[in-house]
Amino acid sequence: MKKILPILFLLIIGFLLFYMGLPVISYGFLGLPFILLILTICYILISTGFAVSPKTKQLIISSKPKKFLFIIVLILLAYIIIFPVATSLPVFRSDSYQTLIGKVKIGEKISNHIAPISIDEIRVVDEDLAHLLGEKILGSQPALGSQVELGEFCIQKVNNDLYWVAPLLHSGFFKWMNNQEGTTGYVMVSATNERDVRLVQNIDGKSIRIKYQPEAFFQSRVERLLYFNGYSTVGLTDFTFEIDDKGIPFWVVTKYEKRIGFSGNEAIGVVLVNAQTGEIKEYSTESTPEWVDRIQPISFIEEQLNDWGKYVHGYWNFSNANKLQITEGLTLVYGEDNKSYWYTGLTSVGKDESAVGFVLVDTRTKETTFYKQGGATEYAAQSSAQGKVQEKGFQASLPIPYNINNIPTYVMTLKDKGGLVKMFAMVAISDYTIVGVGNTMREALTSFKNVYNMADNRINPSSVSNKKLLTSVITRIQNDVKNGNSFYYFKVKDYPNIFVGSSQISSQLPITLIGDTVKISFDIDLEEVIDVSSFENVNLKNK
Repeated sequence: MKKILPILFLLIIGFLLFYMGLPVISYGFLGLPFILLILTICYILISTGFAVSPKTKQLIISSKPKKFLFIIVLILLAYIIIFPVATSLPVFRSDSYQTLIGKVKIGEKISNHIAPISIDEIRVVDEDLAHLLGEKILGSQPALGSQVELGEFCIQKVNNDLYWVAPLLHSGFFKWMNNQEGTTGYVMVSATNERDVRLVQNIDGKSIRIKYQPEAFFQSRVERLLYFNGYSTVGLTDFTFEIDDKGIPFWVVTKYEKRIGFSGNEAIGVVLVNAQTGEIKEYSTESTPEWVDRIQPISFIEEQLNDWGKYVHGYWNFSNANKLQITEGLTLVYGEDNKSYWYTGLTSVGKDESAVGFVLVDTRTKETTFYKQGGATEYAAQSSAQGKVQEKGFQASLPIPYNINNIPTYVMTLKDKGGLVKMFAMVAISDYTIVGVGNTMREALTSFKNVYNMADNRINPSSVSNKKLLTSVITRIQNDVKNGNSFYYFKVKDYPNIFVGSSQISSQLPITLIGDTVKISFDIDLEEVIDVSSFENVNLKNK
């Protein structure tokens, strides 16, 4: 009985450690050897007997544990401490780290990769604002808000529209106990329209129950569901909540393995878990359904891009020659091919204000393209936009790159201390001194184009090829004053769009009348209202 109890105790401890820790049973992962080390030390302590010496009345060791137990401890310590250093230390494996990102293609112009976009499709809601709006709609239903909490928002395309989506999660153990069938739905916040906020609780008349989630317990916890259903020998990470085009909720989980000893995390596929039924399906990166926006975790790509730039000349590069590092972080953007990409700037080590180029990494395949063109870092663009309205004390959101009339442009919101959007800003990536701000996105775009045109297109001469020249007759004209600036809106004969320009573009605009013949130039874009780059009144010239 004395021998059975210690073994039984160890079995219980071992089961709890496995059940709670879910260690990956594979080479390169330290969870399993760490648990074995704890169990071995526990057994050594249990098997060591103590007694009181009848002569000295002191506590002595009456029975010593077997020597092989200490050998096991040494082997496990070597596996946990020495092996990772020996197999993964960058000083020995710098080439492996540098090439882990894969072949990096060189692109010509980043504007060729990012699709031209209408201002109605520009992202104006960031993750912080999405959470604020989600909490508001949840707070409008007190009975629900007391039972659940919002999970992490994930940006994704749903039927070609961009949304932030977050699940409703259990807010504690007792709330889970009272609601084991699952929480009732998820929240969708449009990334382009802050008034479009939805609490989705049913699909086609059927109630949504998110039973499997990270905040559930026992077998309802999604990590444990996978572990005990054949995924105990592979790394799993980035449990992202996404919905398919029908609105059915899933957990998208990245499978990964170690490529450089105990380091070098590499995504090798995904596992989709139906958040309602617990159904599990596994896919390779090539066969993953199209509605899944991202397979490559942001942490993997950040680390691999930094290693690619850091070890460009190996480990021993004390002069930092040609070393690169990512700038502010990675942002999810959508390219002209409608695919999603991780975007970041690259700057030389020690340089913070200007980027030497920009990188787009396919979030599914990890195909990487480097655009060697100078420009502003995200931080510099934020500072420039905030400086434009420094008297208001607004804070800029993380800039999102867009293609505005073939001009690579950072677009961001300016928020007050309460996190609410008050203004919008556009900053030319190639020259962060070219800034446009406005109370609406339309105003920001007009301001940006005015500043850009007054700069004589010095940052992007190639954009001239996208301009159209037009000679026509004014059919309607009206002025509008915004923020102390006069803008003139007009229509011309035989052209469907409305044009707008300021007196800064031409001093002839304020005295132009209906019936005057004008020559204008403008960028060919997707807007209903088009900013003119130049304006000339032919009638005034002839008089």
